[in-house]
Amino acid sequence: MVTRAAQLTMMSLLLAGLMITGCAKRPATTAASAAAPAPTAAPAPAPGSSSSGAAAAAPAAAAAAPGQAPRPSPKEFMAVAALKEVYFDFDKYDIRPEDAKTLDANAAWLKSNSDNLVLIEGHCDERGTNEYNLALGERRAKATMNYLVSQGVQTNRITIISYGEERPVCTEKTEACWAKNRRAAFLVKPR
Repeated sequence: MVTRAAQLTMMSLLLAGLMITGCAKRPATTAASAAAPAPTAAPAPAPGSSSSGAAAAAPAAAAAAPGQAPRPSPKEFMAVAALKEVYFDFDKYDIRPEDAKTLDANAAWLKSNSDNLVLIEGHCDERGTNEYNLALGERRAKATMNYLVSQGVQTNRITIISYGEERPVCTEKTEACWAKNRRAAFLVKPR
């Protein structure tokens, strides 16, 4: 039988563990790795908190796991006209058939430009909580990454990041506008 003191100690440890994991105030970033997947999304900023341009622009490079190179900073990447965004249905992260064609073209470009690293950004529309949208944005970026890897792009060239709803390209409250925000975008940088 477990004593009351043991129960209180266990509860205290669980509570301390939850408090230590806390909320990160930056987008979730994952470095792709063939050896082992990196940790997934961190919670988003608390509702009602504002994100300044500098805070939302890009997080500092996070500490790398032992044996891995440090994660690149999103500030180091730039857009390339040849890489087109792909879009997602509401509350989904499946690659749509029309977007598979776009990803095939993106994969071909990436394979022929193997001297570039790629950053895949996952984005959502404004509906849903910050935390939910950060997680959904990460699933969208991962699904996009997995498709590119299946087309022959090397995993070690890909980093993903989720911005959730924090970087909309359209701010109207219409379905057409929300559809533009549910996307995966591509940035590159030379190795």
